[in-house]
Amino acid sequence: MKKLVLALAAATLLPAAYAVDLARTWVNPGFYSYHFERDKNLNNTNTGLGIEVPLNDTYSLTAGVFENSNRATSHYLGLYVMPFDIGPFKLGAVVGGFNGYPNANHGGWFPALIPVVALEGRQLGLNVSLVPTVHDKLHGAISFQLKYRFKP
Repeated sequence: MKKLVLALAAATLLPAAYAVDLARTWVNPGFYSYHFERDKNLNNTNTGLGIEVPLNDTYSLTAGVFENSNRATSHYLGLYVMPFDIGPFKLGAVVGGFNGYPNANHGGWFPALIPVVALEGRQLGLNVSLVPTVHDKLHGAISFQLKYRFKP
């Protein structure tokens, strides 16, 4: 199933990447999460691989895989909607779906809406997200995602 999800993500996002300027496409090595529940021995270093494909200055497609807070493999698909600019910062949210969290839908896919602040340079960027705590299903955190774009 994991391979099918990754294949679908690649089949969806890679053609979009070629339809837009590849020099604007971001890749990331996962996240670092500062969990609010410090006493639960949660995984803060959420390594993985992700892609963010800008469609224009407001919308970007995103997909990836990472080791989640529960030390299980998670996948995500989503759309960044970043309509606000304040100086060098972009503000908005990512809407999409995640899987792999044992207490959320038995590890299956679930929807998410996560506020995001982004700082983007020419080749380096940073997404800072606020992941809410959802009872015992999802552990809240401030998540930091470094991203890089290759120049052709």
